[in-house]
Amino acid sequence: MTGPAQRPGFDPRMLEALVCPLTQAPLAYDAGRQELVSRAANLAFPIRDGIPVMIESEARVLE
Repeated sequence: MTGPAQRPGFDPRMLEALVCPLTQAPLAYDAGRQELVSRAANLAFPIRDGIPVMIESEARVLE
């Protein structure tokens, strides 16, 4: 069971099934920032509590 000090992590195997919701391009996992990066859309989608938030308005624009 997961306690308050432990949060579920993102399973990188999910990348096999996930694509960018805007471009349908593959995503890259940035473990340090806890984001899924779409180079095609120039966006980084956050991962919160192990769950990717694949909503454009929640994404960070890449510099």
